[in-house]
Amino acid sequence: MSTKAPKASIPKEEPDDEPDDVLFNTIYGVRTIELNRPKKLNSLNGSMARKIIPRLKEWEKSQLASVIIMAGAGEKAFCAGGDVAALAQYNQQGTSGIERSKAYFELEYQLDHLIATYPKPYIAYMDGITMGGGVGLSVHAPIRIATERTLFAMPETTIGFFPDVGGSFFLPRLDGHIGAYLALTSERLKGVNAYYAGIATHYIDSSSLSNLTARLSELVFKDYADMAERLAIIDTTIAEFGTGLPYNEPMLLAGDLRRAIDRCFCYNSVEQIIEALQQESGETALWAEKTLKTLSERSPTSMKVALRQMELGRTWDISDTFRRENHIASKFMEHPDFVSGVSAKLINKPPTTPKWEPPSLEQISREEVDAFFNVEGTMPLPLHGIAPAWREYPFGFLGLPREGEVRRVVMEGGKSAEGVVATFLTMKGGKPGVREKVEEVLERKCEIGAREEVMWIEDEKRR
Repeated sequence: MSTKAPKASIPKEEPDDEPDDVLFNTIYGVRTIELNRPKKLNSLNGSMARKIIPRLKEWEKSQLASVIIMAGAGEKAFCAGGDVAALAQYNQQGTSGIERSKAYFELEYQLDHLIATYPKPYIAYMDGITMGGGVGLSVHAPIRIATERTLFAMPETTIGFFPDVGGSFFLPRLDGHIGAYLALTSERLKGVNAYYAGIATHYIDSSSLSNLTARLSELVFKDYADMAERLAIIDTTIAEFGTGLPYNEPMLLAGDLRRAIDRCFCYNSVEQIIEALQQESGETALWAEKTLKTLSERSPTSMKVALRQMELGRTWDISDTFRRENHIASKFMEHPDFVSGVSAKLINKPPTTPKWEPPSLEQISREEVDAFFNVEGTMPLPLHGIAPAWREYPFGFLGLPREGEVRRVVMEGGKSAEGVVATFLTMKGGKPGVREKVEEVLERKCEIGAREEVMWIEDEKRR
């Protein structure tokens, strides 16, 4: 890939673009973006991206625009993904259709990158289905609000694709090996579990969103306040609408299941993951059996590419992520699994079973997987504005504590379990879910010493 990337041009609407698929509104200092295709579960298409990018660039320069909020129309979905059914139909038209699909992904990734690097507070209301392309519009935002209606997933391996829209960046940076698990299995996280897993930074009831928007519109920031200060004010404002976490929704990725996920999905080979799952016994045996069945239904090529993506993506910076994913997407547009998977799962009525090519993991060589990542000699994706090289989200402090943060506090020594919890409650201002998250990590990763202090036990010492 060339080291000098051209700057992206602002897209213009095309004659056949839908007129009202995105609605924009101004409420004092707040600017809202409403994805308005409720009958299509607000699935993202080129028409929508061509409207959103110019408006974000316009608001970037405006001194009157202080906070950006993106939401979806209706009660079912924030955004259920990209309109992949249309792309599969394009691809069946031959070379010209494939090029049209590639152009869509360029536009989508430029929008996702713009959101990830946006210089003003950007908030995503992940209310309802948030999958695929909808994840790209939300997960890179500094503030991501889940509700009781949130349904998160990255279902790409189901349709012969890969977890894109920056999945190379956010999935490997989730705790433990949750990212690889979500990438390969397309496991869904509902409601508060999207918050516990680190997908969302906040959790409130959906009935409070309109009032929150009105309250955010009242905020006035000092001219010299930097991004972190503005986000901290917004964080405090969101806390005004908290009503606690639902008592009847326990943490899903916890305890024995979480241990099994880290135990089985820690490998860089799909075959080794399958072997590890086959060796599970006891309380996680049934989970392992179901997971093996799930993996047997996924595209073998997609799984191998996705797992390599998890391995390499943890070293990529945010800008390189989208450039490399654009190359991977282009390769998939030329691969038969995408059309086969989308047609079988989303177009055929009733849905049918995809015919993967090749049909088994053993028939896919390392060289074939390498081709998806070999960007040598290709022109990098043009990006809007700055192309920062950060390798961790700069405003991660807004969410629940990450496992690595808990480890650091424990490794300082001398604290009881309650002392560690108290440290994070103070650090996070009593944020809902902090106690539950920290206690789960301590129970799973620590032992109690003679003086009641917690001691972090590395995994290899547990075996």
